Amino acid sequence: MRSVEPEVFLVARPELDYDELARYLQEIGGERWLDRLERGEFDAQNLAEFAGRLCYRSYEPGLNPNVVRVRKDQDTYLRNILASAHGSVLEHLNFSFVLHNVSRVFTHELARHRPGVAISQESLRFVRLTEIPFWFPEWAREDAELMKRATELLDRMEEFQTWAAGHFQLDADGVPFAEKKHRTSFMRRFAPEGVATGLVWTANVRTLRHTIEARTAAGAEEEIRLVFGKIGEIMRTEAPALFGDYAIEDGAWIPSWRKV
Repeated sequence: MRSVEPEVFLVARPELDYDELARYLQEIGGERWLDRLERGEFDAQNLAEFAGRLCYRSYEPGLNPNVVRVRKDQDTYLRNILASAHGSVLEHLNFSFVLHNVSRVFTHELARHRPGVAISQESLRFVRLTEIPFWFPEWAREDAELMKRATELLDRMEEFQTWAAGHFQLDADGVPFAEKKHRTSFMRRFAPEGVATGLVWTANVRTLRHTIEARTAAGAEEEIRLVFGKIGEIMRTEAPALFGDYAIEDGAWIPSWRKV
């Protein structure tokens, strides 16, 4: 048994092609809007603003005769997007995370959030376990008798994985991969649901806002609270205008505007 901690790696974020944006904006006469942007650092926010302004052609006054005044400050503009629940423009903004050393308890919870996400999870049908990585919350680590019994149990499970690999001769020369896969699939049934695994999880900002709120709430499972607290911190840095409205109370991320 190896003790691990859940980790979050942000591996992909929106990146805008400003030349193509300029070509489009020249077509409609809104190219001066680009001069107000900070390019590169906050592409996600720039994409949200671009998509929102396209809906009303509000890059500049006069492009739409119904619009005589536009909000020029991005923070103010995006706060209005959130306050008016114009959440569809946030669906264009996708972020990809590697969630590392999270349990299958965690992934079963996460699978309930399906709209606006993509998931690629490590397959224990193909990946053979040679150890049982496991996360213990702090309160469990402080309980000596619990840790003793839990560690003994996990060590036995880990020992079984090693024994079974030898029993099935999975590392012998010439064993077909299909046979290895078949036996490995059987062996994973003897791993606990708490075994640490990994996945790539991609979500748009509309989904992220909802999931951060729901999965850091006081009643949420403790591991998923931990992980989405980390994701919340990352997103507040990545897109402060879109995640700066949260108040954090006892680990719960509470937005000023809900169900955007």
